[in-house]
Amino acid sequence: MAVMAEGVPVAVLGGGLTGLSASLFLGRAGVAHRLFEREAVAGGHAVTLSEGGFHFDRTGHLLHLRDPEMQALAAELLPPEHYRKLQRRSAVFSHGVYTRYPFQANTFGLPPEVAYECVSGFLAAHFALEKPEPKNFEEFCLTHFGAGISKHFMLPYNARLWGVAPREVTSEWCQRFVPLPRLEDVLRGALGAQAPELGYNTSFWYPERGIGAFSSALAARTPVELARAPQHIDLERRVLIFDDEELPFDVLVSTVPLPVLLRLLGELPGPVAEAASQLRASHLHYFDLGLGVPNPNPYHWIYVPEERYPFYRVGCYSHFSEKLAPPGKSSLYVELADRRAPQPQQALAGVVAGLQELGLLKSARDIELSRLRTIDYAYVIYDHQYRAALDVIEPFLAQARIISSGRYGAWNYSSMEDALLMGRRAARDAHALLEPRP
Repeated sequence: MAVMAEGVPVAVLGGGLTGLSASLFLGRAGVAHRLFEREAVAGGHAVTLSEGGFHFDRTGHLLHLRDPEMQALAAELLPPEHYRKLQRRSAVFSHGVYTRYPFQANTFGLPPEVAYECVSGFLAAHFALEKPEPKNFEEFCLTHFGAGISKHFMLPYNARLWGVAPREVTSEWCQRFVPLPRLEDVLRGALGAQAPELGYNTSFWYPERGIGAFSSALAARTPVELARAPQHIDLERRVLIFDDEELPFDVLVSTVPLPVLLRLLGELPGPVAEAASQLRASHLHYFDLGLGVPNPNPYHWIYVPEERYPFYRVGCYSHFSEKLAPPGKSSLYVELADRRAPQPQQALAGVVAGLQELGLLKSARDIELSRLRTIDYAYVIYDHQYRAALDVIEPFLAQARIISSGRYGAWNYSSMEDALLMGRRAARDAHALLEPRP
């Protein structure tokens, strides 16, 4: 029988980075609250799994810390000597060769005809007299990068990343994440002259024992109730309903995926239910591989735009930190382009063949450990219904004194630091809602 618990001013759902951050800053503000995480470990996607001496994150999770308070928090959670502070080493593999990332500013090394098509297309787009406002991501690419770069990288790669055609996606997500090179950058990159590194992720912090060390240290700073998730949220009574407990609350901070939150609320007003049905996200299947040999390739991660490869990105955990693999060994993550549930052995055979072509693997015998894993909510899809749906859902939640925050709670595309910042903001907003009104 569920018992009625003593109510709390704030309840927090989800013990990923945003929920942990919200709880931390609520605690520092002296706001009583409870934090619930459905899994047996906190951290959400930012966890590290260990097996056979290898340590695997949930693919690449890196800290791009620019906010002074977040930098101070990272130093507080783990001693500075426990981080690797790294400069990005990434590349694109296409047409049988490696080129510098980002592709749009580094065509040197491609077959001459391909490089010419990319640079001439960029020049045509750059000097075009008319530039209509792009209506989707495909038009965004053609407008900013030209036909060649769009054809050889931007469109095929992003179709593989998002799992949908670029014309189905708007450009709302990409303003910070897709570098727009200057004419000078493209010309230097076409001739092999050293151009400046572009993009938000040119450097990053990484815990030497895996990203889970950061999440675990954050979880240790705030009480989190693990393996606990409500079955229903009774908005009329303002109660979270668990199997064994009913918890009254005033303000709810939710960091669970937005569709999950809306399902927990039960019957929704018609327009909100319709908007909820428009929310789309793609899941991700990927392999974690433990190799019995070192990885001679120097890159942290590699982008693969060509459809003939079953994966669109490969990263090397053990290049983030040598402590993620036993001495003399290495570890990879391989993100699959096909969103359908794969047959493990068949999928692994295709991955092995592709990795051999990329020079990342000599023989399948070098694989000591392979694990096929899935992330249910990987990428929120910014389709043409996205903004209209949120414009209905957000006011409904605000009126209900629910703050839906985080990459999946706020339904966006964002970084780990963004998750921490959103948690801080959610804590402040919740605190403000509790203040007596004049």
